[in-house]
Amino acid sequence: MGYGKNSTYEKRKNDRPDHFGRLRQQFDHNRKKIMATECRCGICGQPVDKSLKFPDPKSPCIDHIIPIAKGGNPVDLDNLQLAHLKCNRDKSDKVVTKQEIVTGFEICSNQVLPLTYDWTE
Repeated sequence: MGYGKNSTYEKRKNDRPDHFGRLRQQFDHNRKKIMATECRCGICGQPVDKSLKFPDPKSPCIDHIIPIAKGGNPVDLDNLQLAHLKCNRDKSDKVVTKQEIVTGFEICSNQVLPLTYDWTE
């Protein structure tokens, strides 16, 4: 298994600039901002425990609101939100309209999906 021009690593490196390429540093910077400022999952609306680590299903991760596969910007701060790992994997590459949820004294504007959603449609 080599790392030449035809290797799997070389192909993956070109597919996702936010993971392997020139945008990685900007993505990491925006990820730190989101982890510091957001506290709720943008998909289910529940609090995210940032002390949990991967591969725990409730561990925090960054979700692209408009998936990269659907033309979303991989590093734009407006296209990124905090999410649970399981919620992000369940959402996959689906696009859902953004909603603003007001709960008591706190406004959770990163909520993009209803609390119950039929993923089979």
